[in-house]
Amino acid sequence: MSIIAVPSPVPSASDDAESLRKALQVRHGRMVTTRVASAGWRADKGALTRILCRRTAAQRAAIRRAYAFLYREPLLNCFRYKLSRHCLLSLDFWKAMILWTMDPAERDANLVHEALKKKQRDETYYMSVLIEMLVRLVSSYRYEGDECVVDMDVVRMEASQLAEAIKKKKQPRGEDEVVRIVTTRSKSQLRATFQRYREDHGSDIAEDIDSHCIGQFGRMLKTAVWCLTSPEKHFAEVIRHSILGLGTYEDMLTRVIVSRAEIDMRHIREEYKVRYKTTVTRDVVGDTSFGYKGFLLALVGRED
Repeated sequence: MSIIAVPSPVPSASDDAESLRKALQVRHGRMVTTRVASAGWRADKGALTRILCRRTAAQRAAIRRAYAFLYREPLLNCFRYKLSRHCLLSLDFWKAMILWTMDPAERDANLVHEALKKKQRDETYYMSVLIEMLVRLVSSYRYEGDECVVDMDVVRMEASQLAEAIKKKKQPRGEDEVVRIVTTRSKSQLRATFQRYREDHGSDIAEDIDSHCIGQFGRMLKTAVWCLTSPEKHFAEVIRHSILGLGTYEDMLTRVIVSRAEIDMRHIREEYKVRYKTTVTRDVVGDTSFGYKGFLLALVGRED
């Protein structure tokens, strides 16, 4: 459920491109008349936020096309140039702005690529069971149409199979039933199976995963279960983890808020409030600052 508040009437893509150009050329309260990359220039981050954070993915794509046509320069290149010349106070803002302005599929591909590059240094991450599960998650076909029928006989059988596999107190192998079920069944089928699991065994499957599945496999399995059936639980937890303690994991916080703003941020806010007795807004305000804070708050949306 998107929380993006698009103005009415919405400006044309060309008008928005022109406004972005002006916002990118501000220096000490004045416009720079030379090209965007002029030495000493800075940007009106508030204006950039007000424009782009109130546009849908389709509208942002149209703005990028208009900007490239009008100024013979990709908009993201302008942002990347600014990032390459960042000061510490604006680094997180520009990284977040680049991710937000990307097409959602382009953004996801970029995030996956960066995550895999970081994990290559950890050889244990590439144990065969983890590879098997990742490959199946990204390659399986799940029918999610309106006529997706839940097979209750399969629900009963697979709830039992999951309980047996998870409570063995040893890490299942890649070919195990738990991987097959989680990576191939439709979301509606999985929700019914996990509900039956709770009814039959008196505990939530995520709780049992925490108790009985150790290491990377357990963490990945729990994440997969939550993301497939109740993603707001996973993303509320990630936001909380990113801001706990001293300092903030800005890349983690940015990734969640940027990627979920047009999908289910409202549900994430509600889950966050119930679980942590505070709001996403309050914690973002307490742990971020300046243009980066304003950018995140614009995507989080208003909370009562």
